Amino acid sequence: MQRFRGFTLIEIALSIFILMLLLMLAVPSLTGVSASRRLKQSLDGFNNLVRLAQQRSVTERRPYLIAWGKNSVYLRPEVFAEDEEIKATAEFRLSKGTSLRLSLPAALADDHPWEWIFWPSGNCEPATVQFRGPPGIWTANYSPLTTLPDVIQYAAR
Repeated sequence: MQRFRGFTLIEIALSIFILMLLLMLAVPSLTGVSASRRLKQSLDGFNNLVRLAQQRSVTERRPYLIAWGKNSVYLRPEVFAEDEEIKATAEFRLSKGTSLRLSLPAALADDHPWEWIFWPSGNCEPATVQFRGPPGIWTANYSPLTTLPDVIQYAAR
């Protein structure tokens, strides 16, 4: 007589329990990786807007502004030419639940307009920008001479 060797119900249940336990441990770390990736994308997206502002101001030899709107931050010339269409050159959209705050330490007034200027020389007004949203928070100080960010706070959720 031939006996067939198989798994018992207890062995199958135990292996499923172990797999579920491993999965429960892995899911939080995967969501952390996703949040970190989205936070890095927000910092990279804003830094691309800053680089574009500096490039346009130098190339076109006129000041450019990064201006804060209701649901976005956009790039535009400080003054439009007569025949130029009045519209944003580039835009950084803010998703629901996110905020982007501007602080201008060299501003003469506390209630300055939500505009950050880039001059044709390639310099910009010194600024601190803070992002808060579901993926986390970052804060960057931008150098007036190089427009490069110095990230002073970065924390994914």
